[in-house]
Amino acid sequence: MTSDAVRRVQSGSPWEESFGFARAVAAGDRVVVGGTTSFKGTVLYGEGDPYEQAKVAFTAALEAIAEFGLGPGSVIRTRMYLTHARDVDAVGRAHKETFDQVRPVSTLLVVEGFVDPRILVEVELEAYRGAVDS
Repeated sequence: MTSDAVRRVQSGSPWEESFGFARAVAAGDRVVVGGTTSFKGTVLYGEGDPYEQAKVAFTAALEAIAEFGLGPGSVIRTRMYLTHARDVDAVGRAHKETFDQVRPVSTLLVVEGFVDPRILVEVELEAYRGAVDS
């Protein structure tokens, strides 16, 4: 694969610049979206609400794959990281609403915390460019 086959998308997150990463990277048929929260710029949406944070994070991750002409139907894997096991149902509901028709493989983990303690949820996506989008 040549370097021309790899394309990166930035979202404008302040952490992308300070840590040196991209929101999403396409390489061949795969598009991978890194950890995405409900931050937009310096504003955290859904503070204290794991369902709302998950919905905003999934929307932001889907916006990243849209830069490659993909939508929810192209998503083959999701990962959800939560700070509290009590939020599993709320985040699961947001996932179902977003991906019920797609049914990607999924992993959900409870972690110790995130760089900002107000973050309750972080998500990742992997999409396949050969998928039929829906």
